[in-house]
Amino acid sequence: MDRMFRVLSFWTGIFTVMFYVGDMKGVALLFLAQTAFFLTVGLLKLSERMYMYLFGAYCTLFMVGFTWYSEFILVPGFGH
Repeated sequence: MDRMFRVLSFWTGIFTVMFYVGDMKGVALLFLAQTAFFLTVGLLKLSERMYMYLFGAYCTLFMVGFTWYSEFILVPGFGH
C-alpha cells in the first residue's frame, strides 16, 4: 500500500507541473501540497489498516472540500 501512495505522489506531481506550466499557480500549489503529503505517507511504512484509514480520511476531506467549493464558490455558467 505504501507503493500506491508513492504512485499517487507521482501523479499529483505530474499534475503540479502541468498546472504550473498552464499558469494556474494556485492549483499547482494545492497539488504540490498533496504530492508532499502522499510522498511523506508513502515513505512511513505504516500498516495496511493505517493506509486505508488515511486514504478514507483523504477521500472524505476531498468530498467535503469539493462540495463546499461547488456550492459556495463556483459560479455556474461563468465563462460560457
